[in-house]
Parts: sequence; C-alpha cells; structure tokens
Amino acid sequence: MSKKSFIVERFSKMSRIFFEKKNYVKKIFIIYFYLFFFFLLLTNCLGYLSHLAIGQSEILWKREKISTLMSSTTDDLLKNKFQLIHNARRFASSDLYLNPEGGFEYYTKLDRDEVGWHITASYPLKFESYTWWFPIVGNVPYKGFFDLQKAREEENSLTQKGLDTRLRITSGYSTLGWFSDPLLSPQLRLRDDELIALVFHEMAHSTVYFNGDSDFNESYASFIEEIGTMKYYESINNQSSSEIMKKRNVTKLEKKIIFEIVKEYGEKLKILYESNLSDEDKLKDKKIFIEEFRTKILEKTSKFEFVSTKNFHKVIINNETFLGVLRYNSGEKFFQDQYQKSGYDLKRFHDEIRKFKNVSKEDRQKLLKL
Repeated sequence: MSKKSFIVERFSKMSRIFFEKKNYVKKIFIIYFYLFFFFLLLTNCLGYLSHLAIGQSEILWKREKISTLMSSTTDDLLKNKFQLIHNARRFASSDLYLNPEGGFEYYTKLDRDEVGWHITASYPLKFESYTWWFPIVGNVPYKGFFDLQKAREEENSLTQKGLDTRLRITSGYSTLGWFSDPLLSPQLRLRDDELIALVFHEMAHSTVYFNGDSDFNESYASFIEEIGTMKYYESINNQSSSEIMKKRNVTKLEKKIIFEIVKEYGEKLKILYESNLSDEDKLKDKKIFIEEFRTKILEKTSKFEFVSTKNFHKVIINNETFLGVLRYNSGEKFFQDQYQKSGYDLKRFHDEIRKFKNVSKEDRQKLLKL
C-alpha cells in the first residue's frame, strides 16, 4: 500500500469512529486533532510526525474507561488488573502527590504485542547521545515508533552514519499530561508490582518534566517509581506485600551491583575517549574494555537470585549500553538528599525539584553525579 493510500485509509477509519462518538467534548477534541494532522500534511511533514499522529490517534480513539470495564468485563484476570491500576492511580494522587491528570483512567487494546519501540544512538568515541528535537519536549536522546520496521530502518540509517545504536522495546508511554494516556494491552503482561511501578513512573513525568533534559527526567521518575512502589506495598501490609517488597529489595541490590560495574567501565571508556590516542587505538582499546566489562558482569551475576543476564554473553555492547543504564539510574543520592531535606514529604519534594528548572541543564547533570 502506498503512503498516500495508507493515510487515506486511516483517515477513513478515524472518520467512521468520529461519527460513532456521541460525546460532544470528544468530538471537539477530535476536530482539533484533525486540524493538527492536516497542518502536518500542509507543511509537508509526512513521515515520522504523521506516523506518531496516526499511532497516537488510534490509541486515543480505541480507549475505554477503566471504571466502566471493571464492572462490565467477565474476565477475572483483566478485572483484577483494572482494579490494580485503579488503586495505584488513586494512591499516586493521594499519597505520592503525583499529577492526577497523569493518565491510566482508560484502557486501549492494541493490535500488536508491544507498546512500541525506541531507538537511541551515541557517538562511537565519546559519551554523547545523538539527539532529536521535537516541539514541546525539546531535545531528546530517543526516537519512538509504533511500527517495528520503521524503527529498524531508523536504526540502520544511524548505523550507516557510524553511530552506536540500541533498539529497545518500549514498556512505558507518556504524552506528559497533554492527553490522558491509557493503560495499553501489552502492559498487562507485567507483574503486578511492575505494573504499579510503571504507573508511578509515567505519572511522575506529568508531574515534573524539564524540556530537553532526559537524564534528569528519567532519573527523577525512576526515584519516584521505586519509592512509590515500596510505599504502596507498605500501605497494604500483609504477607503477600511483604514478600513482594523483599523480592524488590533483593532485586534492587542486584541491580546496584550491575550499575556500579557500568559506572566503573563507563569511566574507563570516558578516560580512553578523552586521551591523546589515535582513533584506531581508541577503537581497539574500546573492544578490550567492553569484553572485560562483559566478563565481569557475567561473573558477578552468576549467583543472582532475580536479575538474569543469561544472554549477556551474546548481546551487542556499545556506548548506548552504558548511557542507557546511566540515563535511568543516576542521581539516587541527589534525589534522596532532596527527599530528606523535604522532611520525607513528597508534596514538598516535588515542589523542591521543580525549583531546579531555573538551573542550567549542565549544572543539573553535575548534581546527578554527586
């Protein structure tokens, strides 16, 4: 099917859904979304942005209210997941002081097994992410897709430019509060505690978000995800929740061991890249360090109880392996210190973190490394 035929077919489908909707507010919203989509067409922005617009429109049009589905579904497993999301979302708003408009009021059943895929890339001889600029969010070090083939094509294009790349499955999805993001069907495969953590992570993004600073945003959301999930299970306080917390604590310790090794070899590579060696020698030493890193990870994790690295001996390791881990796991000490200064009051904590919007991105990056 040609790109033009594909767009016409999708617009036809969206039009049918539009006239099936009875809610006037929804119709107004859809009209505005049409205007935005036609703007993309008129400004010759077909391709990636139209791909996102179509994917986002399908997610929104197919969504159903979770509160309604909880009473109508006959699938007990699905009903339990919906109840879990409902409870987590309520807890996030009341106890974690996260933005109540942060989503998970709706559910969308997708016709694919994954939420989506995203590409990250970095330069081969320096720890610097390749970035893309988008309206609203600014510069970001990843590019998301709803279609795996499109993601692979983008990765191939970046590889041909000589960049280190990584193609990952997207588990979370957020429009940063611009829309009420729904629970997506592939996310139902997550364990209950993982699903709760996902809710808190994505709602954190709609609570505090600094344009163009993904490292800070992701590290903040990861901190909220971890502390929020523990608080949630502490509030339940039964045998099952105690076992879940114990498992999460052990898993956290195992991941911390991996993180320390990532930091160790990340620093070795950084020193190598900043040295006066030729690019050829740097590439040779880079391969040596990476294989040392691989061996050390496999040795340290061989007796882990929960974190598995059984396939680590064959995965491709490059700069994105290190940058990806650091992006989501930096700044724990900084955020913990801010939490302590806030009297362990999350409402005050969010307010204190928002003040760092007036700090330069470079200085925020330094804070994460303290």
